[in-house]
Amino acid sequence: MTVTTPAPPALLHTVGDRALSWLDAHRDHFRLTEADLARGDTLVERLKPIGELAINMRMLFREGVAGGRQRARAGSLLDFAWRELLDGGGVLAMHQHNEPFSPVSLEIYAVFHELGYRHPGLEAALETPRRTATWQALEMAPTRRLGVLNAERRMGLTPSGDFAEALAATWLGRRPEPWTVHLHIAYDITHTVFHLTNWGENPEGIPAPLAEYLELYLPAWAADWAELEHWDLLGELLIVDACLPRPGLDGQLWEPYAAAQAESGAMPVHGRMPQGDPSDVFDIVHHPTLVAAFASAMATSRSLSAGGV
Repeated sequence: MTVTTPAPPALLHTVGDRALSWLDAHRDHFRLTEADLARGDTLVERLKPIGELAINMRMLFREGVAGGRQRARAGSLLDFAWRELLDGGGVLAMHQHNEPFSPVSLEIYAVFHELGYRHPGLEAALETPRRTATWQALEMAPTRRLGVLNAERRMGLTPSGDFAEALAATWLGRRPEPWTVHLHIAYDITHTVFHLTNWGENPEGIPAPLAEYLELYLPAWAADWAELEHWDLLGELLIVDACLPRPGLDGQLWEPYAAAQAESGAMPVHGRMPQGDPSDVFDIVHHPTLVAAFASAMATSRSLSAGGV
C-alpha cells in the first residue's frame, strides 16, 4: 500500500485565505455592464463567472472550516452576487424569458435556492419549459446533462431525466482507458464528480466502482498535471480527491500548487501569473483562484474529519 504524506494544515489554510481575499478585493470585476445585459446569447459567457463564484462561495459557506472571518466573507460574496450582480434574481429571470430553453438560469439559481434566496417570477418562468418534451430532448454533453439534473435535484424539482442513465453516458461512467485523460476529458471527470457529490457535500454519491477507479488512477493524473504546471486542473483534481470516500493523493502535491499562487492570492491557470490590464488578468485567473479557495476548504475539511488538524 502506498503511504502518502498529509499536507500541512497551515499551508492548506493559507492558500484558501489568500484566494478568498483576492476574490473579495476584485469582486467588482464580476459585475455585468449594460452592454453585457444587451448581448443576448453572449450574456451566458458573462453569467458563467457569477455562477462559478456562487457555487464556490456556497461550498465555502457550507464547509465553514476556516474560521468566522472566511465564513463571513463567503456569505458576503454570496449576498453580493445575488443582490448586486444578479439584481435579486432579476437578471436570471430576464435571461430565462429571453432564452426559455437555456438551463443556465436554473443551474445558477439552484445555488441560491439552497440558501433560501427566492425569485417567484423566475421559478414560474423555469416551470413552463420544464413541462415540455423539448426540455428533455435538448442535446447537451452528458456531463452537462448531469449538472442540469443535479440542479433540479437541489431545488426539489421532478428530475427531467434519469440520473443513473446520464451518469452512464459520461466518460467516467464508462471507465475507459485511463491513459486517454487529456485536458477536456480531465475536466469532464472533475465535473462529473462535482455533480455526483453536489460539489463535495455527499461523497457517498459516487458509486463504488467509480470511486475505486478514481482512487486507482487519480494519483497518476494529478502528478502529471502538477508536472505540467496546469494549476487550474490540478486544483480541480485535488477537490476530486477530497470528494472521494477515501482521499488518497499525496499532500506533497500541495507544495508546488501553493508555490504557484501569487502573493496577492490569485492563482494562474498554467505556469506563471499573466501580466497586463487588470480586467484581462481577472478574466484569465478568476476561475483557478475560485478553484484554489474550493480546494483549500475541501482539503481542510477532510483533514479535520481525519483528525489531521
